[in-house]
Amino acid sequence: MRILLIEDDLVIANFIVKGLKEAGYCIDHAIDGIEGLDLALNNSYDIDIIDVMLPNLDGLSIIERMRNQDIETPVIIVSAKRSIDDRVKGLQSGSDDYLIKPFSFSELLARIQAHLRRSSNISEPTRLTIHDLSLDLLSRKVTREGKKIELQPKEFSLLEYLMRNSGNIVSKTMIMERVWNYNFDPQTNVVEARISKLREKVDKNFNTPLIHTVRGLGYSFKKNDSSP
Repeated sequence: MRILLIEDDLVIANFIVKGLKEAGYCIDHAIDGIEGLDLALNNSYDIDIIDVMLPNLDGLSIIERMRNQDIETPVIIVSAKRSIDDRVKGLQSGSDDYLIKPFSFSELLARIQAHLRRSSNISEPTRLTIHDLSLDLLSRKVTREGKKIELQPKEFSLLEYLMRNSGNIVSKTMIMERVWNYNFDPQTNVVEARISKLREKVDKNFNTPLIHTVRGLGYSFKKNDSSP
C-alpha cells in the first residue's frame, strides 16, 4: 500500500517515514505544499498524511483542491494546532482525521489501519487470494495451503505488488518504483535477492510454483509457468 506524506519538519517526517517503511508501506514524501499537491493530484495513494502549516501552500488548501478534483483518498491531518476550532476547520476542509503533534507512532499507525479498513470495505477486498496462497492486507498475514508464512515487511510489499498484478509481467523498474521508491542504486541486485528470498518462502515447499522469471522482461505471478 502506498502513502503520501506532506510534512516540512524533517525530524517528524523522518520519524514517520522510517516507521511506515518498517511496517511495510511504500512512502512518497514532499516537504512543501506545491510539491505535495502535485503528487496528490497525479498519483494514486491509499492514504495521505498532511501537515497544516507548509511552505508555499498550506495543508487545508491542498485537501480542498484534492476534493475539488474528486480525489477521495483518505486524509489524516497532523498538526501542532490543537484548538477545537482548528480541528473543526481541518475536518471541514475535507480531511478524515486530525492528529495533534506530538503523537506516538503507534497511534498514527492505528489510525492509518482504521482508515484503510474503512476504504477497503468500499473500494477493494482486504484479502488477495491466488491459487492456494492468501494475503490479508489488514492483519498482514500470509498463508499457503493453510500454513502461515512469515514475511519481512518488504517481502510482504513485494508479494502484494506481484499478486495485484497477477498474470502480468512486472519489470525490475516497476518493482523498484512501487516497492522501493527508487531509493537505492538501480544497478544493485536488491530486487533479484528479494525475489529469491520470497520464492524460498512462498514456492519452495509447495507443488505449484507461483513466482516466475520472464527472461529479459521481469517477473510474473501466476499458477503455471506458461506465457501470460
